[in-house]
Amino acid sequence: MYRFRLCALAAVSLLAACSQPAPPQATRPPKPNYDIVAQIRAAGEREKSAIDVAPLRDPGVQGLAQSAQSDERAGHFPEAASKLDSALKMAPDAPEIIQDRAEVAVRMNDFPLAEKLARQSYQLGPKLGSLCARNWQTVIEMRMQADDNAGAATARQELTKCHVAGPNRF
Repeated sequence: MYRFRLCALAAVSLLAACSQPAPPQATRPPKPNYDIVAQIRAAGEREKSAIDVAPLRDPGVQGLAQSAQSDERAGHFPEAASKLDSALKMAPDAPEIIQDRAEVAVRMNDFPLAEKLARQSYQLGPKLGSLCARNWQTVIEMRMQADDNAGAATARQELTKCHVAGPNRF
């Protein structure tokens, strides 16, 4: 009986020595302690360029976008994302709808998608004014969430290019 216990103890010790710890679980970045989307939208509000682009929008697309805004305000982010995705099927090159979708992605903590969409919106958009500022503020915030200070600094430089001063009026 003594030999059996000794063999069992040796086997358990050998198994314990050979086992490796489980690989760490992929974790989402911690939620920031401020409202990122509010920062993004404030950047757009602060932009007082002489140029403001306001495209005409299909009523169906506009209705989906407005409904998505209501869902977002109510905290129904998956529903807002779904409506914006439907709007983008109807108007795939609408930079303001793409930026709205990026902001909903931020609300859903999908930071890589948010940055991708903001950059896409910038490429398709006017590259000036309020939308431009929202695009680059999104990139700044996403780079900060990724602890990429150099990327955030580069995006800040791009943000300054969104402003166009108006002519002097005497």
